[in-house]
Amino acid sequence: MALFGALLFLFCLVFHWSCAYHMRMTSGGNMDLSYDINAPKKSANLSINSSLLAQARELNINLSATLEQALADLVRQRKRELWLAENREAIAAYAGFVEENGVFSDGLRGF
Repeated sequence: MALFGALLFLFCLVFHWSCAYHMRMTSGGNMDLSYDINAPKKSANLSINSSLLAQARELNINLSATLEQALADLVRQRKRELWLAENREAIAAYAGFVEENGVFSDGLRGF
């Protein structure tokens, strides 16, 4: 029984971390530390719709900053999707366990 308790405790810790990870991954802003924001810039050749490019220049839109933010958002989204897919079984198992047994603090909380 002690082994089961220890395993459950570890599982809860991992699940709690995963929730914290999920919150960080979806919170937006500069909380995403999945890439080095201080890494040197690297030039890249891109093909962009000429009409869209003309409008962006007319509106003084910083193309590099805009692309970098869009890529960071897309990378964050894809990593989240991959993480959820990789952990789907564990999340379902934990949800089933909680549904069946409740959580350890059920008798302690007053709400």
